[in-house]
Amino acid sequence: MTEPADKPIPLSAPDITDAEINAVTAVLRTRHLSLGPELAAFEQALASYHEVPHAVAVSSGTAGLHLALLTLGIGEGHEVIMPSFAFIAVANAVLQVRATPVFAEIDPVTLNLSPPAVEQAITPRTRAILVVHTFGVPADMDALQSIARQHNLALIEDACEAIGAEFDGRRAGTFGHLAVFGFYPNKQLTTGEGGAVLARDPAHATRLRSLRNQGRMPSTGWLDHAEIGYNYRLSDLACALGRVQLSRIGEMLALRRQAAERYHALLGDVPGLELPPLALPRRSISWFVYVVRLPECVDRDRIQSALAARGIATGRYFAPIHLQPAWRSHSSAAAAVLPFTESVARRTLALPFFNRITSAQQEQVALALQRALVGRA
Repeated sequence: MTEPADKPIPLSAPDITDAEINAVTAVLRTRHLSLGPELAAFEQALASYHEVPHAVAVSSGTAGLHLALLTLGIGEGHEVIMPSFAFIAVANAVLQVRATPVFAEIDPVTLNLSPPAVEQAITPRTRAILVVHTFGVPADMDALQSIARQHNLALIEDACEAIGAEFDGRRAGTFGHLAVFGFYPNKQLTTGEGGAVLARDPAHATRLRSLRNQGRMPSTGWLDHAEIGYNYRLSDLACALGRVQLSRIGEMLALRRQAAERYHALLGDVPGLELPPLALPRRSISWFVYVVRLPECVDRDRIQSALAARGIATGRYFAPIHLQPAWRSHSSAAAAVLPFTESVARRTLALPFFNRITSAQQEQVALALQRALVGRA
C-alpha cells in the first residue's frame, strides 16, 4: 500500500518570491493603490511582451471576456461558436451579453476547437468564434483565422491558460481581434485575481478602458459617464505583482516544461495511460496543467479518491459546459452533439503541477497513480 505523502501535494501553487513581495509592499507605501503607475507599467509590459499596441488590465479573465464581447458588438440575436470542453466562464460571458453559445467539437490531439466543426456550426446568426487555447496548447490559428475572414466573423482568443505559448512563432493572444488572459493563482503568471485584454485597434482599447471603469472616458471627470460600464478595474497592488511575475515568465515557463518532462518520463510506460504530447508541430506549449487521459474502463472517481487518501490533489479538467447543471436546460446544451468532447472529458485527470513541484513529489504522484490504476492503492 502506498504511504501517504509526507505533506499534502496541492494541485497548483503560486510562485511568489521576495521580488513580488517587495513590489507590492512598495505600492502600499504610496497613495496610488488603483489606476496608478503600476497599472500603466503592467499594461505596457504585457503589450511589449506580446508585440501588440494595447493591453488593458481587468479584474479577471471572465471580466475580460465580457468586455471583449461588448467591445466587438456581440449581443442579442448573435451566435458565438466555442468549445464545451472549457472553463464555464466562456459560455457565461456570452450569455451575459445576451448572445447564444454554439458548442462545437474539439480536435482529439490538441483538445482545441476543430476547424471543420467550426465551419459546420456557422449559421446566418454567427458573429464570432471564441477560441480557447486549452491547457496552454495553441489552437490551429491559421485555419480559424481563415474561417473568420471568409465569413466576416470576429475572432476572440481566450488565452487565459496560454501566456507564452506560440503558434508558428507568434504568441497566443496575437491572432484575434481581441485576446483575453487570466491571472488566477493557478495560472503560469498570477496577479491574485486579475486578467487582461490585448487589442490592436486603438478604438477597441479606448472602449475597453471605458467599460472597465464605469463607462468613464479619459477626457471626462470622475462623475461623468459616457456609457453604462462596470467596475472591472485591477488594483496597482495586483499590477505590481503581475509586472514582476511577467519579468520572470521565461524562467517560470521553463520550470513548468521541466516538470512536464519529468511526468512524461515517470508515466510513459504505464499501460493504457494517455499522456499529453510534449511537442506538437508548429506549436510551443505553455504548460498550464498536466492532464492525463485514463483508460476507458477506469473509474476516475476511484482514482481521485485513492490519490486524495494519500494527500495528493487532482482535478477533473474539464467537465463539458453543456453537461453542467447550470447549463443542461439551456437550448445551447440541448443542441450540442459532442461525442468526442464527452468521451475525453470522462477520462481526463489533472495531476499536481506548479513551478516548484519537486522531483520527489512527482515520483510520489506517479507511484500512487500507477498503484491506483492496478487496484493496489
